[in-house]
Amino acid sequence: MNRAMPAKQRGLSFSGFIFGAFLLVMVSIVGLKLIPAYIENATIKNLFVAVANDPEMKGASVGNIKMSFIRRASIENVRAITAEDIAIDKADGSLTLSASYAVKVPLVANISLYLEFNPTSGE
Repeated sequence: MNRAMPAKQRGLSFSGFIFGAFLLVMVSIVGLKLIPAYIENATIKNLFVAVANDPEMKGASVGNIKMSFIRRASIENVRAITAEDIAIDKADGSLTLSASYAVKVPLVANISLYLEFNPTSGE
């Protein structure tokens, strides 16, 4: 009789599966907690671009530019920055808005992530 040698078993052990699942869950939790901060940063950048490209804002005063941002930010529910945090630069007939702010994202217990953002209406 010709007996075939049994092949060595391959696969994932139960402990390997549990470790992989735990790692996947932890990465997912961190990702889901960071997504809102990045979405708000993208919203702020889009607001800066919208205000800077608004034809009415080209010759407007700094106060009017900030009021335009406040109105748009209240519609978009932006809470990370206020109008006082915005740096406005008028040079060569172009308007550039920028800001620098940080967001503290709590993860677990006393562990937090500190994210710094610098949105601008320029490139």
